Order: sequence, then structure tokens, then C-alpha cells
Amino acid sequence: MLTIGRIRLRLAAIVVLGCASAFPLCTVAQDQPQGPVTISLTEAIHRAQQNEPLFATVAGMQKSAAIDSYIAKAALLPSAVYHNQMIYTQPNGKTDTGPQGSPQELPIFIANNGVHEYVSQASITETIGLKQVEDARLASANAARASAELEIARRGLVAAVVGLYYAVSDAESKQQLLANSLKEAQSFTSVTEKREAAREIAHADVVKAELQQQQKQRDLNDAIVVAERARLELGVLLFPDPRTPYKTIPPDTASPLPARDEVDRLASANNPEIRSALADLRAGNAGVASARAAYLPDLGLNFSYGIDAPQVAKRGPDDVLNLGYSITGTLDIPVWDWFSTQKRVKQSEIRRDIAKVNLTAAQRRIIAALGENYAEASMARNQLTLLDQSVKTAAESLRLIKLRYSAGESTALEVVDAQNAYLAAETAQADGIVRYQVALADLQILTGTL
Repeated sequence: MLTIGRIRLRLAAIVVLGCASAFPLCTVAQDQPQGPVTISLTEAIHRAQQNEPLFATVAGMQKSAAIDSYIAKAALLPSAVYHNQMIYTQPNGKTDTGPQGSPQELPIFIANNGVHEYVSQASITETIGLKQVEDARLASANAARASAELEIARRGLVAAVVGLYYAVSDAESKQQLLANSLKEAQSFTSVTEKREAAREIAHADVVKAELQQQQKQRDLNDAIVVAERARLELGVLLFPDPRTPYKTIPPDTASPLPARDEVDRLASANNPEIRSALADLRAGNAGVASARAAYLPDLGLNFSYGIDAPQVAKRGPDDVLNLGYSITGTLDIPVWDWFSTQKRVKQSEIRRDIAKVNLTAAQRRIIAALGENYAEASMARNQLTLLDQSVKTAAESLRLIKLRYSAGESTALEVVDAQNAYLAAETAQADGIVRYQVALADLQILTGTL
């Protein structure tokens, strides 16, 4: 017989093996919250920035460009190394008076200073030339352009998240509207069946009401699928498991539209496309200067301090000083390179001219986009009042027609048309709210406030 302790051990082993065989499922189940979490638009943007691989790639490129800029600037400063070396060369059998004044075996290789040579020196090297300075400027411009490209990628991601976020809200609103419309159709079907039983209307009214109810049911089923698809598309950006239940915050219709002057000021001062084009132009100018710098000489300086002697000691035989320093200066003057420098200058000038065209094009695009987005937001804002009035009018029309139908003064077709008109007005109102919020978000993205 199994004891209680053994039974517990076996149960524990089964649980461990079950989780080990399906570890991803166990992990997902533990990570999922108990109920749906409420996700604001700001939190959705933050989550998407952490999960989107393309944005992570651009962010990594920006960090790499910043490191390249640091390395290029560091190349302008002197570099120091501590050099240690031991050289042994086979002697050739002859002796001579060495640098220290004492007899010394001669090495078989004439390039070496002695049979035994020990080098232990601190060496400081500096290269002075215009090319190094322009390369540092080029790297700084590339880093600035990478930062601007990162902001462009961020705003593009924000625009995608905004569209998906409000698409979820719009799909859920339409789903609720269709559910209410289905209840209205069911109620009207019940009314027609009762009136038919009382021999007040013909059976055709019941058939019309049933057809309307069936159509509403199909529309609701389609809306449920659309809402679930929208939720999954947004969930891919927000959660490790896109099936994680969550709720969005309904759009706020009271969000004010900023003044046009303020929008123009923010857009002109904080636009990554313009910054990227300007950085590209600075990089082009630095590239031209760097290519032209190849016509100029480079001055190399070297300072070494330490030992380069047959002994690893501060002083050698006869108290000869081994520890000392040396200074070297080298001036390299370019003479002939088969016009390679000229071609590189021409190539860099072509890139610079392209950057100028891109800058002017970016300026034109931002002006056009600003006007289009502000006009869209203003139009959507103004239509909200009209949409509210349309919903109220359609609701009143449906109420009156239903009263007339109850009094026998209206037909079932008129009731069905009024129901469809009311649903169309409510749907247009939901679309109008989302349209305004998306247009406002696009304007905020353009000005850098979102």
C-alpha cells in the first residue's frame, strides 16, 4: 500500500512533469490576469514601443550611431598604449661595441638592435589632420539623423497604435449598437405577432419584421467577428499572448482642438522629418569636407617613454641609462592617387545635393500635411454636433412611427426604415467620434505632443 507521503510525492512529480512538458502554456496561464485589464491609449503606446521589433531595430541603430559619434570624437584625442616586447635574435658569432659602450654580440639579422632586446614603453600617439575633424562632424550628423529617424519611427508606431486602439473602440461600439438594434427588431417582431394574433394586421408585417430581425442578427454576428479581429490585431502589439482579455477607454468627444497658430509653432519647432533632412544635409557637407581633406597633409606625433635595451633595468652595465624617451613627428603629404580623391569629392557632392532636395521636399510635405490634418480635425469636430442632432432626430422619428404603427396609421415597412435610419445615425455618430479622435491624434503626432 502507498503511504500518504508517497502519494503526495507522486502528485507533486506529476504536476512538475505536466508543467515541464507544457511550459509555455503554464507560463502564459500564470502571466494572465484574473480579469480584463483596462488599457489607456498612453499605456498602449508604451507597451507597443516595448514589443514592436521594427521600433526596437531603429532604437538599436540610434544607439549604435551615438556610439559611432563618440568613437569618431575620441579619435581626435591622443591615444596611449603600454607596449611590452622581448626580442631574441640568433647571434652571428661576432662582437662589437654596443650602444652602451660594452662589448655586445651582433645579431644575425641586421634589422635588430641586439641579440637580446627588451621593450617596455608607454606610447602616446596623436594624428592631426582636417579629415579626422570632418569625420567626427560626419559621425555627429549621422547620430543626429539616427535620433530623428527614431522619432519618426516612434511617431509612425504611435499612429498605428492610435488607429488600432480606436478601431477596437469603434468595433465594440458598433457591436453594442447592433445588439440594441437586434433587441429593437425582436421587440417589433413580438408586436407584429401579437397584432396578427388579434387580426389587426396582415401576416406580411410579421414576415417583414422577421426578415429585419434575421438581418440584424447576421449584422451582429459580423460585428462580433470584426471586433474580435480588431482586438487581436491590437493585442499583438500589447501582450505576449494576443488573446489576453483587455478593455479600452471610450474616446472623449470633449477633447478641444488646439489653435492653428499653436499647431504651426509646435510643428515647425518639433518635426523629426525636418531634423532628419537637416542632419542629412550636415552629413553631406561634412562628407564633402572630409573628402577634400585628403588633399591636405596629416601630421603624426608620437611620444614614447620607457626601456628599449638589452636589459630590463633602469640602468645597464657601467651605469648606462636605459630609461628614457623619444619623440617622433611624421608629415605625410599626398602627391598622386590616380584622381581617387577627386572622384570621392564628386561622389560626396552628389550626396550633398540629394540631401538639399530632400530637405526642401520635407519642408513642403510638412506644410501640406499640417494643412490637411488640421482641416480634417476641424471638419470632424464641427460634424459632431450635426451627428448628435441626426441621432436625436432619428430617435424621435422612430418613436413617432412606432406610435403611428400602434394606431394603425403606419406600415411595417415605415417602421423598418425608421429602425434602419436610427441605426445608421448612431453608427455615423460612432464613426464621427472615432474620426475626430484619430484626426486629433494625427495632429498631436505631427506636433510632437503625443
